Amino acid sequence: MPYRNARRRRRRPPVRSRRSPVWTRWTIGLGLVLLVGGGGSLFAVQAGLAAATKSVAQQDLLGSTATRKHADIKGAKNILLVGVDQRPNATATDGTRSDSIMIMHISADHQQAYLVSIPRDLLVDVPAYNNGNQSFEGGQQKINSAFFFGSRGLAGDAAMSHGFDLLTQTVKNLTGITPDAGAIIDFTGFRNVVKVLGKVCMYVDEDTTSIHIGEDDKTGKRAKPFVINKDGTLNHAIKGVTPWFYSKGNHCLTPNEALDYVRQRDLLANKDFDYGRQRHQQQFLKALLQQAVKDGLDSPTKLPGLLGAFGKAMTVDSGGISLEDWVFAMKAIRPDNLVTLKTNEGKFHPESVAGLGEVETLSDASKQLMAAVKADKVGEFAQSFPTFVANT
Repeated sequence: MPYRNARRRRRRPPVRSRRSPVWTRWTIGLGLVLLVGGGGSLFAVQAGLAAATKSVAQQDLLGSTATRKHADIKGAKNILLVGVDQRPNATATDGTRSDSIMIMHISADHQQAYLVSIPRDLLVDVPAYNNGNQSFEGGQQKINSAFFFGSRGLAGDAAMSHGFDLLTQTVKNLTGITPDAGAIIDFTGFRNVVKVLGKVCMYVDEDTTSIHIGEDDKTGKRAKPFVINKDGTLNHAIKGVTPWFYSKGNHCLTPNEALDYVRQRDLLANKDFDYGRQRHQQQFLKALLQQAVKDGLDSPTKLPGLLGAFGKAMTVDSGGISLEDWVFAMKAIRPDNLVTLKTNEGKFHPESVAGLGEVETLSDASKQLMAAVKADKVGEFAQSFPTFVANT
């Protein structure tokens, strides 16, 4: 099937009350994979290394959890990747919640990379924490609240550092995994990465309607198709505005379309919401990685801009290992080596908790997955539990 433009007009679907995401979990992994892995020739990596590392903002994110003394690049590595929901009108007292959480596992031979997502509504024990401005007594919360309680009352770099620190401690308590490095990325930088490539061609596996962007039926200008409540739920459709629509099939997405598509979870044809969005992000990730390798990483003219765009979008704690060492150690990891795994097999595993509402818990097999990440046996787990491997 030939590739085509993404958007086509259609009848507006009924509104469903689901929360709207602000960021996508898989673009975090994409930035770090390209930065520390590349997948292009050694010459190409060297050509873009200076541009990439120079533009990357480095900051203490892992706090006291990090093992910085005698850190080296040898052996298996785990990288905590976090997307944060930074609303434009948010204040320091609002705190910041992590919208996406992933662990990137690099095998000991540095030939294979695995991406494992952690559900943001997962019920966990968040440890007590004092960020110097406000204290949190600890207790059971959804895991995305850890970043909130760590950052509450702070702003800027301090909010990011303390929020990431408490989240790191929470992940360690949950999984036993001590991250070797960490990274935060923002979605505006992701759009700039796609802009360098010009487009990304991929297969859209279900009809997807945008709740964020549409076109005015009279003027043809961009307009909001829905009124969205402050909590992210849909209120009602706006008359006279047709939402952007991505029909099932092959598409070449522009930067704006790509960013819009991977944010959608509310009006998916299969009504699979968060897990559908996760699957789409995984599919997009591989498509963009493959296109980056093909059109950018071996291009002396495009590579600096591509890696520079990733660098500007990221804040990194390299765990005491230089970015240059990360790059050269991971240069063998190519898009086809990237395996994405679905926590809970991509199915909701709900539980109702007083005061928190509906939360998610980890199935026994998902707990085995986390143990496999810690023990560097993710490949063996994937063979034993093939339904956890995402079809990308």
